[in-house]
Amino acid sequence: MPFGVLKRLRRKRAAQRPFPETWEQILRTGFPRFGKLSAEDQAELRDLIKIFLAEKEFEGAAGLEITDDIRVTIAAQACMLLLHRETDIYPGLYSIVVYPRDYIVNASQRAPDGVVSETMQIRRGETAARGAVVLTWDAARRGASDVHDCRNVVFHEFAHQLDAQDGAFDGTPILRDRSMYIAWARVLGDEFSALRDRVQTHQPTDLDPYGATNPAEFFAVVTECFFQSPKQFRERHPELYDELRGFYQQDPTDSA
Repeated sequence: MPFGVLKRLRRKRAAQRPFPETWEQILRTGFPRFGKLSAEDQAELRDLIKIFLAEKEFEGAAGLEITDDIRVTIAAQACMLLLHRETDIYPGLYSIVVYPRDYIVNASQRAPDGVVSETMQIRRGETAARGAVVLTWDAARRGASDVHDCRNVVFHEFAHQLDAQDGAFDGTPILRDRSMYIAWARVLGDEFSALRDRVQTHQPTDLDPYGATNPAEFFAVVTECFFQSPKQFRERHPELYDELRGFYQQDPTDSA
């Protein structure tokens, strides 16, 4: 039997399994956005969570014990990005590594003159090589419970996963049809340039300055704002909001 057929059968079986009451309670108490969704969206999200948890491995780091609270809270946020869309549920992702809190890594940094130096960086998450996402439980839990700011590490890292599905981290995920790419490039390009200019000239900005790093980080940062603070984001960046609404096929202001 072809692999694609087997995968569809496995996913159908996973989606048909009852959603555990303990998982429902985790969503209701730790992910308040879930309770504001329509009944249809809640049902779709439950099915996506069941499939996600059946296919992805979770690994605790720095002594963290993986619990259903951790798995369901992270899966719910990752699957929010997939509602209403034809999706293969992060096909290149196999493992989610979870630290209890911020962790330190050694990183290479290239100066404008080309000199590369080694630095220590504190991180809350990253999209790693070989099909892994690294998160911190402290930040993932805070992002799930706080729906009023533009910070959500799970949305950020899983936006990178969507971005990379065409083989490049470039801030342009796979869009529904070719006609969307022109407007996407114009709107996101203009907004990225505006953010970069404001950061470089030390002007205040409502978007995370980290989004000025490159187009890939910009897409991840604006995804956070689109879901976390949609009304303010729509007011300040209406064209950008419309592009993200077209891609995600959701309007988060309906449940804000």
